[in-house]
Amino acid sequence: MLIELTVENIAIIDRADCSFTSGLTALTGETGAGKSLVVDAIGLVLGGRASADLVRAGADKGSVWLKAEFSSEPHLAGICENLGIELEDGCLLVQRELSAKGGSTVRINGRPASVGTLKELGGLMVDLHGQHDHQSLLDEEKQIIFLDAWIGAEVEKEKASCAQAFSELESVKRRLAALRSGRRAREQRLDMLRFQVEEIRTLEPRPGEIAELEGQVRRLQNVEKLRSSVGGALDILSLREGSVIDQFSEGLGMVESAARLDEALDCLYQTLGEAQANLIDVAGELRRYLEDLENDPEALESAAQRLDSLKKLLRKYGETEEEVLAYLAQAEAELGDLKEDEGAEEELEAKEAELREALVKAAASLTRIRKAKAKEFTSSVVSHIRELAMPKADFLVQLDPIEPGPEGADSVTFLFSANPGEPLMPLSRVASGGELSRVMLAIKASSA
Repeated sequence: MLIELTVENIAIIDRADCSFTSGLTALTGETGAGKSLVVDAIGLVLGGRASADLVRAGADKGSVWLKAEFSSEPHLAGICENLGIELEDGCLLVQRELSAKGGSTVRINGRPASVGTLKELGGLMVDLHGQHDHQSLLDEEKQIIFLDAWIGAEVEKEKASCAQAFSELESVKRRLAALRSGRRAREQRLDMLRFQVEEIRTLEPRPGEIAELEGQVRRLQNVEKLRSSVGGALDILSLREGSVIDQFSEGLGMVESAARLDEALDCLYQTLGEAQANLIDVAGELRRYLEDLENDPEALESAAQRLDSLKKLLRKYGETEEEVLAYLAQAEAELGDLKEDEGAEEELEAKEAELREALVKAAASLTRIRKAKAKEFTSSVVSHIRELAMPKADFLVQLDPIEPGPEGADSVTFLFSANPGEPLMPLSRVASGGELSRVMLAIKASSA
């Protein structure tokens, strides 16, 4: 319960002190006396928006103090304890100070606090209702808010489930839309990558293979020139009379004879012996080369074709065989990713169906709670309306199904009839300003 309010240097108020007791307190006065300012000050000290313009002209700062007693509200005392706020004799003293230069400070029981904490406490301490707030009843989309607020925690839990399912469903739908919008481009990219991977895999290039093939083609194209050159060299080395090897052997024999006379020539004899052996080996290799050397048009055509195919790969995918193989690895990785996207789309479609079912289920649970509680809400509001000089008035909460969303699958419409015999009609269409005010008061009284 509110006990005291002090307003200092706020707008036209120099200082105002108010004391409250149980029951009704009425503030009266002429137009412009500052009645609304007192209500605004209460909103300010409960965490409302602060502005330097509210500070009284000529003052450095403006302040509002509000004292509340929680001994009869143990749940509020528990909330204060959870927030780390110690009550003094069961009371809470809140102060909001505004600077003329901008900014504000908050103190709760003398200790600094945040505006967020102040708002959390303020929403529990006081329900402010302005002179035009009843007009919110004219917006049928907002009428569900009053019903849910009356139901309280039970409906909020289901609304949280509904909102979560809706949020996750929308996220999946966005991801699906993104995947589907790029489906054509993805399919085109898949086809191209499959072709490229198959083209490279079919040829199976090896590092250094092009150089080998170029040598093979060059050899096969010049068989006669090679036979002539190698055959002539072999003839000089070993075949003709007085060949290089024969002359070398003769010279080697002379050095051997000399070495018997002078051991200093042994090293040279050994070196010449190794050279002779090498010449004989070379002659043998040349002979075998000539034996293997033959015209092979088919081998030449095959090597030339593969060389041409490999060079085409290089023109497409890289400067060397290594770069082509690196491109193959990259293309295979991208191909795998795109195939995963196809699988991801199927998974997302399954997830979408699952979340849609969860949303429908949560919305149905929410509808059951609202339908069950709407009867009690209606009865309470009707009883209060009839206490407000409308003994024959009637009120009804109508629930209609809509597409499931974050708030469930219900559209709530308040139906009203002020006089007996008149059919119940949407409140926004038939209620006068005075009737709207009384219906709002009845709803507030029921919610309290």
